[in-house]
Amino acid sequence: MFDKSFLLGAATAAHQVEGNNIHSDFWSLEQDKNGGFKEPSLDAIDHYNLWKEDITLLKEAGLNAYRFSIEWARIEPEEGVFDQKELDHYKAVLEFCRSIEVEPIVTLHHFSSPKWLTDKGGWENPQTIDFFARYCKHATQSLGHLLGYVCTINEANMGLQLSAIIARYLKQMGGNVQVGVNLDARKKYNTFLTPRTAEADILVMKAHQQAKIAIKEIFPNLKVGLTLSLHDLQAEPGGEEAAEREWNNEFLLYLPYFKDDDFLGVQNYTREVFGKDGIQAVPKGNELTQADYEFYPEALEHVLRRVAQSFKGDLIVTENGIASTDDSRRVEFIRRAIAGVQSCIASGLPIKGYMHWSLIDNFEWQQGFKPKFGLIAVDRTTQARFPKESLGFLGSMR
Repeated sequence: MFDKSFLLGAATAAHQVEGNNIHSDFWSLEQDKNGGFKEPSLDAIDHYNLWKEDITLLKEAGLNAYRFSIEWARIEPEEGVFDQKELDHYKAVLEFCRSIEVEPIVTLHHFSSPKWLTDKGGWENPQTIDFFARYCKHATQSLGHLLGYVCTINEANMGLQLSAIIARYLKQMGGNVQVGVNLDARKKYNTFLTPRTAEADILVMKAHQQAKIAIKEIFPNLKVGLTLSLHDLQAEPGGEEAAEREWNNEFLLYLPYFKDDDFLGVQNYTREVFGKDGIQAVPKGNELTQADYEFYPEALEHVLRRVAQSFKGDLIVTENGIASTDDSRRVEFIRRAIAGVQSCIASGLPIKGYMHWSLIDNFEWQQGFKPKFGLIAVDRTTQARFPKESLGFLGSMR
C-alpha cells in the first residue's frame, strides 16, 4: 500500500479520447488517404462530453489522480485567436476534479497541435517556441489556480526515437514504413510525431524551457516538468556500447534542458535488449502485448532506478501499461509494475505518483481503436462505459 499522499491514477490524452478535434493537425492527417491511419478518430469515446462520468469511475475505484491533456487546437483554433468557451470547458473539468479530491496532472501538449501551426512548419519552425509559450501562458492565466502539476510536453524525446526506428526498418526492409506518421504524408504534415532533424529535437526542449518560464511568471509555485519515453535498455555480451549509446539518445542528451525541473514524468512500457548485432528480437515464446511489446512490467523499476542516478528531482510515472484484450494480464502487469515502484520508494527514490495508461480504451493513433490499453472498456456504438477488473485492482493499491 502507498502513503496517502501518493498520487495513484490513470491517464488519457485529449485527441485520443475527446472526439471531434477538428482544428488539429492529426484530424487532417486522419482524413488523408496517405496518412497511414487505419481509421479516423471521429467522436473517439466522447470524453469531451462524458468526462464527468469517466472521472467519477476513476474516483469510485479508489484512485486519487487523473492525468489528462488540454488541447491546444481547441484553445487556439486560429493563430492568435483564443477560445474562452474551450478554456471554460477545461476549467469545469478541473473544478470537478478538485471537488471530489482527485489531483489533476495536466499535460499542455500531447502530440496533437493546431493545424495552423503545422502549416507554418510545425516543430521544425523556430517560431514554435514562442507560439507554444504564448499558448501555455494563456492557458495558465485561465486555469493555473486549479493546477498543481503541469507537464509541458508529452514524450519530448520522441523525435530521435522515431528517426532511429524508421532508419532501422528502412535498412531491414529497403522501403517505406509507417511509424507515427507515414513518410509519404510527411511532405504535407509536419506533426509532433514526424521524425525530426537534430535541430528540431532541441527546439522541442527549448519550447519546454520557455513554456516553463511563462507558467512560472504567473504561478511560481506550480510544479512544472515534462515527460519522456524511456525503455529499459539491457545489454547482452557485445551490446554494451550500443545500449549506452541508446540511453544517451533517449535520456542523457536531454538532461541539461530539464535537470532543474520540479519533476520528471517517466513513461515506460517495455525493455529493449542489445546484442553485438543491435536490438535483439523478443525471445521466442515470450509474451507479447497487443501492441507487439514484450510483456515485461519489471522494466519500470529498472528505468526509475536508472533515471534517479542522474535526475535528482521528484519522479512521477506518467504512463505505464499494456494493450491486451485479456484483462487478467493487465492485472498481472499492474501487480508487478506497482511492486517495482514500491521497491524504489523503499530504497528512498522520490517517486510521487503512478498514472496507468490508460483510463479508457481509446484511439491509438495510426492503429485506430483496436489496441485495448484501458482500465475501462467502451461500447463505441452507444459510448457506454464498462469498468474492467483492472480498474478496481489498481484502486486497491491505495
